[in-house]
Amino acid sequence: MKSISLLTVCILLTVSVLGQGILQGSVFDENREPLIGANILLRETGAGTIVDKSGSFRITNLKSGSYQVEISFIGYLTKSVSVEIQNTQTTTIEAALTAGGIQLADILVTATQDQPVNTLSQVDIKLRPINTSQDVLRMVPGLFIAQHAGGGKAEQIFLRGFDADHGTDINVEVDGLPVNMASHAHGQGYADLHFLIPELVSYVDFDKGPYFADKGDLNTAGYVAFQTKNKLDRNFFKLEGGSFGSGRVVAGVNIPMHTNRSSAYVASEFYRSDGFFVNTQKFTRFNLQSKFNTQFGSHTHLTAGFTAFDSKWDASGQIPNRAVESGMITHYGSIDPTEGGNTGRFNMYVKSVHELGNGSSLENQLYAVKYNFSLFSNFTFFLKDSVNGDQIHQQEGRWVYGYKSRYTRSSSLLGKSLKTDIGAGVRYDVIDNIALSHTVKRAFLNDIKRGDIREGNVNAYVSETLSVTDKLSVNAAVRFDYFHFSYNNRFDSIRRGVVNKAIVSPKLNLNYQFAKNVRFFVRTGTGFHSNDARVVVAQSGRETLPRAYAVDVGAELKITQRLLVHAALWRLDLDQEFVYVGDDGIVEPSGKTQREGADLSVRYQLNSWLFADFDVNATKPRLKNIPEGKNYIPLAPTTTSIGGLSFRNVNGLNGSFRYRYLGDRPANEDNTIIAKGYLIADAIVNYSRPGFDIGMSVENMFNTTWKEAQFDTESRLKNETASISEIHFTPGTPFSLKLRVTKYF
Repeated sequence: MKSISLLTVCILLTVSVLGQGILQGSVFDENREPLIGANILLRETGAGTIVDKSGSFRITNLKSGSYQVEISFIGYLTKSVSVEIQNTQTTTIEAALTAGGIQLADILVTATQDQPVNTLSQVDIKLRPINTSQDVLRMVPGLFIAQHAGGGKAEQIFLRGFDADHGTDINVEVDGLPVNMASHAHGQGYADLHFLIPELVSYVDFDKGPYFADKGDLNTAGYVAFQTKNKLDRNFFKLEGGSFGSGRVVAGVNIPMHTNRSSAYVASEFYRSDGFFVNTQKFTRFNLQSKFNTQFGSHTHLTAGFTAFDSKWDASGQIPNRAVESGMITHYGSIDPTEGGNTGRFNMYVKSVHELGNGSSLENQLYAVKYNFSLFSNFTFFLKDSVNGDQIHQQEGRWVYGYKSRYTRSSSLLGKSLKTDIGAGVRYDVIDNIALSHTVKRAFLNDIKRGDIREGNVNAYVSETLSVTDKLSVNAAVRFDYFHFSYNNRFDSIRRGVVNKAIVSPKLNLNYQFAKNVRFFVRTGTGFHSNDARVVVAQSGRETLPRAYAVDVGAELKITQRLLVHAALWRLDLDQEFVYVGDDGIVEPSGKTQREGADLSVRYQLNSWLFADFDVNATKPRLKNIPEGKNYIPLAPTTTSIGGLSFRNVNGLNGSFRYRYLGDRPANEDNTIIAKGYLIADAIVNYSRPGFDIGMSVENMFNTTWKEAQFDTESRLKNETASISEIHFTPGTPFSLKLRVTKYF
């Protein structure tokens, strides 16, 4: 009897699900470009969803009846559409939104787990003028960067109590392509974003912590994923010039197509600067970027992209405090002015998105990257070689091949909305002649390390998001990664070592909409960062994939229509910060670590044209199993804050006045040496008319003397008899002015 009753219940539930209607559709702008992250709200029920990365949305389990669909997106006029839902039928709508004023009221707070972009990203990309590719990275609340090699080297990244070096603990992508370079000559996860032309950025997706199944290696502190435009809004030509002999020319042109089902554009950039150092930096950078899109039938979209990048520079390097204090050199001087380097990168990819029907889609992407790198540095001067000095040369050349596939589906489970996300991928790095050499004035003396690396990663994940109620969604996911490491050491009698390792990373995330504009969330999960193949082989596979364990508890609140607040308390434990120090060619473990912190982000619209933003991040980073007082993590940031005022469309004027603050932090384990913090103010102003823009930007507007990158380094100058360990630094930019003119056609 019980079995019959249970069967009856199941049949009734199934009939109920099958009897309900579905609303689906797409949202795009006036150029028919998808508005990713647009909000879909049913006024009658309060239920809603968000437009995904294909520009589509789908709401299931709707009862038969009339509905008013409200479609909104920041920077566009809200649109209302009336629909009739019939049982067992699918109703499809298309909505084109018209550009309008920016209103925080257009941002909705919902219990949706699978947001295609971070809510704050939607606001910030609209409000903050983007001046450089570095400004794009600064979109992430709490993320700080430091440049310490003449502008051509990848930025040093700080996030959530991590000195992530150049990318060790942050996963970076552009258009689905990995930016991070595993087993890099200079440091694990090296992420050089200088190939990205900032004017082409469509949106920035970011988040913090290892809670996202589609993000794998290096996603511990967080990830940043950039998406470039599929089509230029207008053809443009921009000319910039400014302090220290800097100049930039960038242009982008849509290529005419014979059909409106296809689009293509090409953009190029050339930049040069002498820099603000005593020794001219001779920094040059060239970028070329192109993209092609086409629609096959009504269900398949194809994208192909190509970028080319080349850069050369001289660098003044990191200088010791004592050399400046003694008057030996100035704050902007150099001990070894022959530092510098060159690098280049070519990206090629093709991507297809096929709508399979019934709320499902299949995405496939193939890519290839050609990369080269050469860097001359001198950190210790005459510590090791009192005659020739300690200059080193790091170099490599590599190909990266990859494939990614992703299947998504919106369906129902016992009358509840279910989102399925299944993905898989493979990446293979072929690295030849990765070397560390001893040089003097860029002339070769002898090899320290030299070899070849083959590194592969095969991965797969499954992520399920169930809307238990209209207010509660649960996401459960698991990711599997398998790595192959091979290192051929050209100077070792045991020439080749091979290690294979696998890791499983589970995730569990909950979102609860407590009230109409109040969402609480709990995120839990594990992630990892891989180690350099040279470390893995040298350590016979031990500590190959150190695991990160993390939890976030927080809330997103729309306190008023004009006030958006995001807050979180978090903790992250890392099994091992065990990295290859490319500067010395040695393995340096730092043991287990623990980081606890709090994040607060506020966005407030003061009136129709004035906006304020404020981010503050506090972190307590510590080494574990080390006595108190000797357990500080060197250079890990403890307090950071960014914020400012932005104004839009005031008689054609747009702009932003901003600050960035990085607090003092320990430079060594016992906190006896301090890396001094800084507070810098910047400003950008643009005057816009239909056919042109005129702009001005000021960096460090109060001409503060500051240190951008700092390290506790033991070194010896040529006239010294003993070494000294103290802060070595790269100075930050003094007051600098830049003017620009943009012509649209």
